[in-house]
Amino acid sequence: MPEQFHRPVRRPSASFDKLVGASDSAEAQRVAHATASALLTRARDDESGESAKRLIAFTSEHGIDDIAELWATATAVSLPGALWRLYLLQLAIHTDPQTSALLYERGRVELASADAVVAGAPVPASPEELVALIDTILRGVFQGDFAVALERAAAFCRVQVSGATHTADDYEATEPVRATELTARARRLHTYANDLSAAAALWRVGGLT
Repeated sequence: MPEQFHRPVRRPSASFDKLVGASDSAEAQRVAHATASALLTRARDDESGESAKRLIAFTSEHGIDDIAELWATATAVSLPGALWRLYLLQLAIHTDPQTSALLYERGRVELASADAVVAGAPVPASPEELVALIDTILRGVFQGDFAVALERAAAFCRVQVSGATHTADDYEATEPVRATELTARARRLHTYANDLSAAAALWRVGGLT
């Protein structure tokens, strides 16, 4: 991805999980893996932190389309696949922090696990604090322990899954369409959580490429 360029930001008109890449060819897969590895290496080698700062802010400044073209069709449990899912989470929270905060808090209350602690959000978390949380998790990807960052993102997803599921139950009788949307969101986030957890395990043994 270019470090600096200027053009209108292309915000996706569809929901964040429906974005797709251009092709699923072998060449596209090769490019996805090569660019993800090069980007991560460069950011983690930059002791000034400027590369990480630019990468965290990338989607806010340029939109998600350029990243989608590189990584959207990558294998789920791979380096580009993990980065793609992290950027999708960032997009979802930045686009609608109010809903994210609502679902997160509901999930935190309902979920009988340590996932909320692992994710690391304040209690309760405001919309602004969740935006800061996902940016902090991305910062960990580019500067800190990559596996820990993936595990935090997975834990965040599981809290949101719980929140979306319970909120869907609340809406079932009065707003079935909304309930269906929340249930679909929970299923997607459940898949993301599993993918990110698997990627973290592979990273720890040197197998995530």
